[in-house]
Amino acid sequence: MSADYVLALFAGVLKVTLIISGPLLLAALVGGLFVGIIQTATQINEPSIAFVVKCTAVIVTLLLVGPYAAQKAISYTRDTFGSVAQVVR
Repeated sequence: MSADYVLALFAGVLKVTLIISGPLLLAALVGGLFVGIIQTATQINEPSIAFVVKCTAVIVTLLLVGPYAAQKAISYTRDTFGSVAQVVR
């Protein structure tokens, strides 16, 4: 196992992690920012509103992007387990 292979494997892990978690984190960020702006404009400071909006945004995003993210995770896992023979050498 060479250093190039290890670096490629690590880069693949980071890429798949970003593909899976990126949209969810972005949805939570946008939802929190939206609620923050609305709460600042109306001077209503209730943390439960932000929590509900963030959770709703993450759930909707998970429903929309979930199948694609799961397919990417399964594909990467299969490729990684398929290359076990190459790693053991």
